[in-house]
Amino acid sequence: MRFDFEEELKKLPNKPGVYIMHDAQDAILYVGKAVNLKNRVRSYFRENIGRGPQIDKMVSLIARFEYIVTDSELEALVLENNLIKEHLPKYNTLLKDDKTYPYIKVTVGEEYPRILFSREMKKDRSRYFGPYTSAAAVKDTIELLNKLYRLRTCNRSLPKDIGQDRPCLNYHIKQCMAPCQGYISKEEYRQQVEQALDFLNGNYTAILKELESKMQEAAANMEFEEAARYRDLLNSVKSVSQKQKITDSVGEDRDIIALAREDKDTVVQVFFVRDGRLIGREHFYMMRGEGCGKGELLGDFVKQFYAGTPFIPRELMLQYEIPDAELIEDWLGKRKGGRVRLLVPKKGTKEKLVELAAQNAALVLSQDKERLKREEGRTIGAVKEIAALLGLQNASRMEAFDISNISGFENVGSMVVFEKGKPKRSDYRKFKIRTVAGPDDYACMREVLTRRFMHGMDEQRKLQEKEIDNEFGSFTKFPDLLLMDGGRGQVNIALAVLHELKIHIPVCGMVKDDNHRTRGLYYNNVEIDIDTRSEGFKLITRIQDEAHRFAIEYHRSLRSKAQVKSVLDDIPGVGPARRKALMRHFKSMEEIKSATVQELTEVPEIPEHIAEVVYAFFRKE
Repeated sequence: MRFDFEEELKKLPNKPGVYIMHDAQDAILYVGKAVNLKNRVRSYFRENIGRGPQIDKMVSLIARFEYIVTDSELEALVLENNLIKEHLPKYNTLLKDDKTYPYIKVTVGEEYPRILFSREMKKDRSRYFGPYTSAAAVKDTIELLNKLYRLRTCNRSLPKDIGQDRPCLNYHIKQCMAPCQGYISKEEYRQQVEQALDFLNGNYTAILKELESKMQEAAANMEFEEAARYRDLLNSVKSVSQKQKITDSVGEDRDIIALAREDKDTVVQVFFVRDGRLIGREHFYMMRGEGCGKGELLGDFVKQFYAGTPFIPRELMLQYEIPDAELIEDWLGKRKGGRVRLLVPKKGTKEKLVELAAQNAALVLSQDKERLKREEGRTIGAVKEIAALLGLQNASRMEAFDISNISGFENVGSMVVFEKGKPKRSDYRKFKIRTVAGPDDYACMREVLTRRFMHGMDEQRKLQEKEIDNEFGSFTKFPDLLLMDGGRGQVNIALAVLHELKIHIPVCGMVKDDNHRTRGLYYNNVEIDIDTRSEGFKLITRIQDEAHRFAIEYHRSLRSKAQVKSVLDDIPGVGPARRKALMRHFKSMEEIKSATVQELTEVPEIPEHIAEVVYAFFRKE
């Protein structure tokens, strides 16, 4: 039915909410919030009042609109944010980075605490430090603390499991004090944890002195390896402590945010200040909505970024005033559970810090423009090159398949997916061949392709019949181009499967030379030469290598599982639990073999009749 704009505009309520603009294909063009839906949505369909050509272009594409009423403008703000992140509308400003920031988690609620890496801050009895901008730095810090204070890294439930198993390797290499064996009291262990917490709070002086003293003592005793270990730890602590360059006498948590833009490119720089110390910085790319000013861009960043990060500082220092500042302060305050201030400093040290962030954003933008152009050439440019070479309109999504086996043992297939020239690993799939015995790559490929596309057709049917709410699997979306690891034979297999299923997808073979290197493409019964220096050729090679790697890794993992087998597995009635109990009790296979029935029944998990079976098994002629 035709959408009646005049009639629908009359129905708009004088209430806050979110409106969603759709084009003729029902794609979402824009998501916005409004204090008054009637006034805001109607404004799009008035005579041009200086909105700018891009907004006019968007309005010309609107085929229908819908809206969701909320109880308050704050609720509308949250809903708008969620819908933008979900649908990525073309005319909204979008934060391209969807990162989660790491924390250091100290499980102080446990009797024997551990120091862990965490991507989220939960309301539990643990203490969290961060967020940090570098996952690698967090992992290095955790490793340093565990080595320095010899804390446990295992998942054992202590004190319940004390003495139930042997100490791990960390104890033997002097990197754990083995609380699992009761070798250290709870009080002594807690003292070590408190020193680690002291370190994480930024008190490095005592640690530096202690390490210096231990290094000198070990050197005096001519324990040079031990002295070298303390020297390395000392250097690591100095490296961590020297990162705290900017200090603030107030010691508050704040983020300093500024941007730089050129043409359609925008970079936002954020300095993270925690407890008065600069702990790191990060930059973010924005896909700029048409007609946005700098204040609007900064406001869109604040809404999208702080909707996704678990930690919100008490103060955001901004380069420009942003729309709805009071509303955003209220929203952030509710998320934090305390007041949050948005500040645009005009003079003094704070203004200089914002300017420093702006300079860094401009520097990143200038340095990355060339890199981004090269990256676009390697990805989107290469995809366009391949599409042009084959005479296709589009090759945005490419799927490649490969088969791996050794003389027909454990036949497996791989499916790798590249979208816009980049691997989409979440859509990779593995296939364990069910119907083919022996080395028959063509039959294996037929099974893999049939299963892939029949599964996809089933998912599409469920989607159309509303049995599922959205695309839930990598099979739902069909490729623009199918790439086969081989020439005519593999291509013909793929074409036959597609013909049987009445699916129309271009199929191209990746032909290799005698040295197993890609030499060209096989398409429409013709082998097409491709410039080996071109980005398109390099992309084809990457896809082919990735399909091959993925298949081989899967095959290798299945072989490993088949080879990890104990002689105990051949004894009737002995499963994984009993096998583990026997090994834990007797320590070695020789002891099990020589054990009497009575000794075997001393294992709680081994009843007498199983003990007799085990005893007889090792005494067969």
